[in-house]
Amino acid sequence: MKALVTGSAGHLGEAMMLGVAEHGWDVAGLDVKPSPHTDFTGSITDRAFVRDCLAGVDVIFHTATLHKPHVGTHSRQDFVDTNVTGTLNLLEEAVAQGCKAFIFTSTTSTFGDALRPAPGEPAVWVTEDLRPRPKNIYGVTKCAAEDLCALFHRNTGLPCLVLKTSRFFPEDDDDKGKRDAFDSDNLKVNELLNRRADIADLVSAHLLAAEKAGAIGFDKLILSAPSPFRRSDAAALATDAPSVLAGYVPKYASTYEQLGWTLPDAFDRVYDSTRAQRVLGWVPRYTFQAALEHLRAGEDYRSELARRVGSKGYHSDQFEDEPFPVGGF
Repeated sequence: MKALVTGSAGHLGEAMMLGVAEHGWDVAGLDVKPSPHTDFTGSITDRAFVRDCLAGVDVIFHTATLHKPHVGTHSRQDFVDTNVTGTLNLLEEAVAQGCKAFIFTSTTSTFGDALRPAPGEPAVWVTEDLRPRPKNIYGVTKCAAEDLCALFHRNTGLPCLVLKTSRFFPEDDDDKGKRDAFDSDNLKVNELLNRRADIADLVSAHLLAAEKAGAIGFDKLILSAPSPFRRSDAAALATDAPSVLAGYVPKYASTYEQLGWTLPDAFDRVYDSTRAQRVLGWVPRYTFQAALEHLRAGEDYRSELARRVGSKGYHSDQFEDEPFPVGGF
């Protein structure tokens, strides 16, 4: 089996290059930036370049994208070119060359404003049935790319699975209020409760998707660490999250006290990855509970793969008092 990973110089792209190789498949990487994991340097907006890169490829892992951090530094046309036209080029060439599976890495950011409950409302329980309400060009173009995957499966039979990943980046949060309120690791472990996954679990889900795409055909699946919360907790999570968590993980409070960590008073959303676990047979290992066990033992809560890939950032420039510009739409 031969695989192509687009975006091979990025966080998930590099992790996929390592994971696919360890899985025993031949793998090549494509990116606009040269890197130790990039075999083809060029843009997915270049149709001829894409055609050459796909020669002999069975499975495409399409992780390349302009991300939310690029909204303030790139034009909306740049987003359309990369996230929509680039995906279209890959899909058309995948069909032309007889690829067996197309695995598209999308994002929970497509839900946008649907993730924000009105004052006094319960936390949003996020499943694949939630209607997206993109709030910026990033979300709009990822929704469009998801629709292209659905279109190509329906009209050509190309097996396409859309994997909507939650947060996995190691960089600091773009919200200054959160950066000021929480230690970086404290914030990320908190997010394992409702909106984060370890990159090693994301890689395992992508590999399972590639193996099962032919039988599934098409689906959209949310990837996030399994939450201890239940849908019936949504109202309480919006007002007193620590009490809700104590009911499921009583020992969390003592561990947090030892670390000098805190939990937010409320959660506004919970990503539910139940469908992905069921459809793919996916068993995420890096959960909130697992993180607590590692922390109690004085160990790093992250996977070895997450530590190996490390922090890459999204820009070559440095920005004063923020990881990246948060303006634009």
